[in-house]
Amino acid sequence: MKANHGTSKAGRRTVRPAKSRSTKWLLRLYVAGQTLKSVTAFNNLKIICEEQLKGQYSIEVIDLLKNPQLARDDQILAVPTLVRKLPVPVRNIIGDLSNTERVLVGLDLIGHSA
Repeated sequence: MKANHGTSKAGRRTVRPAKSRSTKWLLRLYVAGQTLKSVTAFNNLKIICEEQLKGQYSIEVIDLLKNPQLARDDQILAVPTLVRKLPVPVRNIIGDLSNTERVLVGLDLIGHSA
């Protein structure tokens, strides 16, 4: 039996609604200063959240140049890195978040292709 990973019978990806109406999404974006990649990642994340999670999310931006010790908690090896703290399970996405489909899959807002 083949597992269904959120695709329709026609093979198209399906967008899942946010886990539930009461689910609060806690997202942490780790950056290293105000670089172009950091700013791009934040802007891309904000757009995705407004489209997919309107009113159900909070974003914490953690600048590792100011607080490098905070990288240890979420095992950050590269920046920018997005960490989904809630809902569990924790998920990490590395990069400027410009590939919207990859971000939606990484956050579990869209099904994986079969």
